[in-house]
Formats: sequence, structure tokens, C-alpha cells
Amino acid sequence: MIVFRTVFRALLPCLFLLAARSVGAQNPAGPLAIGQTFTLASKVLGETRRINVYLPPGYADSAALRLPVLYMPDGGLQEDFLHVAGLVQVSVGNGTMRPFLLVGIENTARRRDLTGPTTNPDDKKIAPRVGGSAAFRQFIRTELMPDIKQRYRTTAETAIVGESLAGLFVVETLLLEPDLFDTYLAFDPSLWWNNAYLVQQAGPLLRAHPGPAKTLYLATSNEKQIVTDTQQFAKVLASPAGHGITWHYDPLPQETHGTIYHPAALKGCRLVFKPAPTKASGVH
Repeated sequence: MIVFRTVFRALLPCLFLLAARSVGAQNPAGPLAIGQTFTLASKVLGETRRINVYLPPGYADSAALRLPVLYMPDGGLQEDFLHVAGLVQVSVGNGTMRPFLLVGIENTARRRDLTGPTTNPDDKKIAPRVGGSAAFRQFIRTELMPDIKQRYRTTAETAIVGESLAGLFVVETLLLEPDLFDTYLAFDPSLWWNNAYLVQQAGPLLRAHPGPAKTLYLATSNEKQIVTDTQQFAKVLASPAGHGITWHYDPLPQETHGTIYHPAALKGCRLVFKPAPTKASGVH
């Protein structure tokens, strides 16, 4: 009897494993979908890019509903797409954010696409190729945006969100091609790039844009150089040069460069995408 119990105890984990495999074979797991994904062959970039799309609740229920679009560099499944899609889902669901289509652009050569030209030799050491932001912007403007409009029911309103080098790209786009988006969200933007050239030229670049007003949300962590550069940029925004920008700056010193994205995105989306106030029903 003792020998039998010893053998039985030794075999028990194997019996549980066989039972679990049997149940799994009868009821196999399937993929978990939170959105849609497709590839886009880019002539501008000379490569194929993967695009991930989150459709908020209500979009599939109405054939007439059109929604604005929030574009996001760093939009791969292994990058920031999943947590930002979750943020949009929760915020739209609890009524703290207007519904947006979220379009994530998966990276192939991140440091190439998100940086402008630089004369700083240290900048050029971060990747084999840098300075490709103009081509990346052209890809968004001439290839991605028309494709999104064809695939989905959209309004004319657009926005872009990014952190670190993607935040640099967001600010650069606001200053160099402001009409590409209506709303810009940049978290811990790497404004140190090219010896802080964008900060130094922000005044003249802003004054050169007399067009429709734009909205900008900035947030910084405890990263000292980024805080310094962003504060200098905020001073330009507060001057007459920034009169065409509705801007908000949120210092978040409790966050690090590695933790700022999600809390800043939550605060930023609630602020710049807040729903329109509803009319009182008269029932109390």
C-alpha cells in the first residue's frame, strides 16, 4: 500500500497535465482581437508598414457614425498601441473623452523616422540613419491618411500623440507643418535634438503660421534636460508668437521617462478631447 501511494503521488502531476491537455484539445484557445490590422506598401518610405487600428464602442453599431482620428507613432503591438487603445476604450466608456479612431503606426526604423536633420555628432550616433522625419510626415500625409479615410468613416478632425522621440516628431510637425493635425500631444519630447534647434526657432516658426488655431498638450517627467527644454518652449508659447496655439503644459515630476506615457496620455486626452457638455434634462 505504501509503495502504491508513493507511485500514485509521483504520477499525480502527470495525470493533471494529461487532463488539462485533454480539456484544451476539446476547447482550444482562439486569438484575442481588440482591433484591426493591415499593411500598407509605402512608395515614400520604400517599405511596407503595419498599421493597427482601434475602433471605439459605437462605431460598428452605426453605419452613419463618423469619428475623428488619433494617429500614434510607436503604434506596434509590442510598443504603445495596446495600452493607449485600452485608455481610449475606458475613457470613451466612462464619458471622459470623445470617441476617436486610434491609428497606430508600427516602427521599422524608429530613430530614422522620428528625427529631423542634426549637426550634432552625438545625435548621429544613436542609429545608422537619422533625420528622416520629413519623409515620415510625407508618408502620413500622402499615403496613410488617404488610406484611413478610404477604409473607415472619419471626420476631418485629426490628432497625433507621441512620447520621447515621437514627442519630438509631434512638436516638429506642429512647427513645420501645423495644418497636418488639429491637436498635438507630446510627452517628454526629446527637444534636445540638434542642439535644441526647434526650441530656438519656435518663435519664428510659430509666427510664420497664421492659419487656424491648433491645440497642444505637453507633459514632462523628472528628466532634467527635457524639462529645461520644454520650459523654454513653453515660454515661447506664452509669448505673442504663440497666440495661435491653445496650449497646456503639465509637469509630472513624480514620473520618469519610462513611466510618463500612460498617466500623461490619460490627463491629456481628458483635457483636450473632453466631451461637449450635455444639455440638462430638467429632471432632478
